[in-house]
Amino acid sequence: MSVHKVQYGNVERMSFSKTKEILDLPYLIELQKSSYKKFLEEGLRDIFDEFSPIVQKATNGAERFVLEFGEYRVEEPHFSARACKSENLVTYNAPLRVKVRLTIREKGDLIKEDEIFMGDIPLMTETGSFVINGAERVIVSQLVRSPGVYFTKEMDKDGVVTYKCTVIPKNGAWMEFEQEASKTDASGKEVISPLYVKVDRKKKVTASLMLRAIGLTEDETLYDIFGESDILKATIAKDGKAERENPKRELYKTIKNGEIITDEGVAANIPGIFYDKKRYDISRVGRYKYNKKLSLANRIVGKELAEDVADEFGEILAEKGTKPDHDKAWEIQNAGINAVYIFGTDGKIVKVIGNNTVNLAAYIKKDPKELGVTELVYRPALMKIWEGLETEEEKEQAVKDNLSTLVSRQISEDDILSIVNYNLGLAHGVGVYDNIDHLANRRVRAVGELLQHEMRKGFQNMERQIIEKMNTTNADEAEIKKFINVKPVTAKIKEFFNSAQLSQFMDQENPIAELTHKRKLSALGPGGLNRERAGMEVRDVHHSHYGRLCPVETPEGQNIGLISSLSTYARVNEYGFIETPYRKIDKATGIVTDEIVYMTADEEDNYIIGQATEPIGEDGRLLNKMVSCRICEEIRNVEASKVDFLDTSPKQLVSVAASLIPFLENDDTNRALMGSNMQRQAVPLVRPEAPIVGTGIEYKIAHDSGIVILSDFDGVVTSVSGDEITVMGEDNVKTYELQKFQRSNHETCINQKPIVKVGQKVKKGEVLADGPATQNGELALGRNILIGFMTWEGYN
Repeated sequence: MSVHKVQYGNVERMSFSKTKEILDLPYLIELQKSSYKKFLEEGLRDIFDEFSPIVQKATNGAERFVLEFGEYRVEEPHFSARACKSENLVTYNAPLRVKVRLTIREKGDLIKEDEIFMGDIPLMTETGSFVINGAERVIVSQLVRSPGVYFTKEMDKDGVVTYKCTVIPKNGAWMEFEQEASKTDASGKEVISPLYVKVDRKKKVTASLMLRAIGLTEDETLYDIFGESDILKATIAKDGKAERENPKRELYKTIKNGEIITDEGVAANIPGIFYDKKRYDISRVGRYKYNKKLSLANRIVGKELAEDVADEFGEILAEKGTKPDHDKAWEIQNAGINAVYIFGTDGKIVKVIGNNTVNLAAYIKKDPKELGVTELVYRPALMKIWEGLETEEEKEQAVKDNLSTLVSRQISEDDILSIVNYNLGLAHGVGVYDNIDHLANRRVRAVGELLQHEMRKGFQNMERQIIEKMNTTNADEAEIKKFINVKPVTAKIKEFFNSAQLSQFMDQENPIAELTHKRKLSALGPGGLNRERAGMEVRDVHHSHYGRLCPVETPEGQNIGLISSLSTYARVNEYGFIETPYRKIDKATGIVTDEIVYMTADEEDNYIIGQATEPIGEDGRLLNKMVSCRICEEIRNVEASKVDFLDTSPKQLVSVAASLIPFLENDDTNRALMGSNMQRQAVPLVRPEAPIVGTGIEYKIAHDSGIVILSDFDGVVTSVSGDEITVMGEDNVKTYELQKFQRSNHETCINQKPIVKVGQKVKKGEVLADGPATQNGELALGRNILIGFMTWEGYN
């Protein structure tokens, strides 16, 4: 592209960009704002639903009191955010009230209702921060390992290879499977190691004992399900008489080591660990990850079938020797087939077992999302709730009424069978190992989720206290206000905002410091890593970070690589995984379209992706015959016809701070890292200057940082003074108060100055007043240096 003019608010600049920008930068504090909004609208509802009803029973098992939480509302805040900052030690918060119903069973189901004050809840300001005790704070988002099923292959110092599988829920006991690779003994005979499992990090037991404890007691049953596997034979051979006769008791002895064994305790052991909603929760994201890893279709796609695949009516869906593609694999899974025989890489026949899930879209005409279903559904549960139903409407209503059964947040027996089967297949080359540093296996927990987690702990303590009070209260004296003490909840909220590791005093040196702090991702904190124990691998730049995490901006001290910054175009999806945008190439015509596709790290690994700077002709096709592309971690030259996507922008790789550096590609990485970090230390000047040579992102940073004042609607400026601006719209008038000589968190001066004149027409979102370190609505961290060149003894 030739040199052309571009307009940034009031400023006109000349752009020398060779690349056409087809996608505007997203709202830069979207992650913070949307996460907290979701918490207020859905997170609080989830908490009240989880702890409702609270039931207290008499010694004979009969219910005495039932306490339920109903509708809730967050009222208007006590003071404005600005008033809370100027009045020292005041928190910007609002009262939370919830309707509570108490049913007294002993009084013939007498119902009492009341609206209870559940404490004050801090509110987020328009700029994505919180005002706690008069000071602005930011809740840093956390990057943690996602709940899911992970398979790894490890080698110890003696060269012994171990296959490991870790099953991680959001809350509850971990399951860890391990099996050593086969060895050869002195006589040259192959020795197969058994498959072991640890539950809740206790002593390991054979996987067959675990399977017997969930109901598969006979050896024949295990062979019927898993096939004649050598590893399974070795595992079963390890089980003694006690393990075969009373597996539940033997497992109980291992898990509850040292506790008194009772028949009730033994019977309740496995249901208590895995099927109790309050003790075990894989979460919505966990269910998504479990299904992605264990579903039959994902495991057989591209694999050679060792037997014909037929549905329940005997119709052949795929013949022996064929390799099902993506669509055929899903046809097989959605037909309700849960086991398929394929050839392993060693030529042996391997039985692959799925986790009995299907895509609901294959069973009903309506879009499952309209019914509230966003995941695969558990087929046995679907068939059970549809028993006897004939019309489409009845089936749709049954799905709506049974969402928690169809998409369970607990591990199912089919999940466990599929996990064991996956372990057995790895030795034959069937299955994929996981890399924990890959961003497909790490997710973002933003402010809303972190606060919800803390409130949940407060509710657990409150629930305990409520039941204790119910135990000592007569039915005549029962009152809602007597039972509910909100102090455990409010204490947890206060503790989180005041002293949690991820609740930080906002870096307010200048606008870029503030914005970077809100876009920061930390691998530290509760449930995260420990900086003393974090190794080199987890700190290193990974190919999946491309367009998601900035490879340049990170601290230089002991937190290097553990604290990162979100890339410019990156966004976080509903599951917490980071997505980045790409331009789609129409494979039929070869034209680079303006269609944008956001992809997670694991989706991206399936495609060939070229750079944004790749030359494109006037007909929209790539000019070069060979294109430099990324395929997973490799960079290769590929024929233009094979390229699937192009990057959206050259700056999608780096963070907001790094993209402020002109000609970044010519910088040494270490210098760029220092430059990115040092920009945050620039003190706002009395007369700042926007850079003559910019990168085009200065206006966007000032606009989104919240440091400038923006118009809320189209209108005309009717009055301007040093401390307020009035704008008149078609049907409303608003006066904007300017901040004058306010102290920031870092003792710098916050002073806003008008940049509009009386009678000027303004559009919605236009800058009305500059803040510190901005000029004409653009970021201005310093001044342009005027340099004079003089010759010395004849131009040497």
